[in-house]
Amino acid sequence: MTARREEQASRRAMGTWLSGTQMPGGENNDYRGQDLGLPESGVGSLSTGWQRVLGLLVDWLLSYGIALLIVGWGSNIGTSVLIVWFVIGVLTVTFFGFTPGQYITGMRVARVDHGAERGAEEAAGEVPRAAVGPVRALARQVMISFVVPALINDYNGRAMHDRATGTALVRTR
Repeated sequence: MTARREEQASRRAMGTWLSGTQMPGGENNDYRGQDLGLPESGVGSLSTGWQRVLGLLVDWLLSYGIALLIVGWGSNIGTSVLIVWFVIGVLTVTFFGFTPGQYITGMRVARVDHGAERGAEEAAGEVPRAAVGPVRALARQVMISFVVPALINDYNGRAMHDRATGTALVRTR
């Protein structure tokens, strides 16, 4: 076993308080995202957990502001924030491939199951650009709404909602 693989095996075995529950697999990867055809670092590589949390925070704050403008200060603000966040997530990921928070933090949702289409983009070191589409965007947002899928990660660090929809959050810069 190479030193790099030993180090990765050690990290997986120890885990961290932030890593969440891990799904099995990925033992033959030298880095996160290798089996998805993504680069190890830079543009097109998998986003970090902190980037995802920061992007979600920005989206929630934006949703809160919009909900306040729509319903005002009142008892239904929590439900209104959730509805606004849900609609923003579905629409922006469908049409642009990212939410406002993901854009600000340098991420986008990319399909990682589109096979031969991604070969030329990856060879050029670009972010995969296959459209996520409305069905995947809706499915992702429904699953994220239940929170638990976002806390369970696979060996690549992708949450259950990304794994189920064949997507991943990748870096754009």
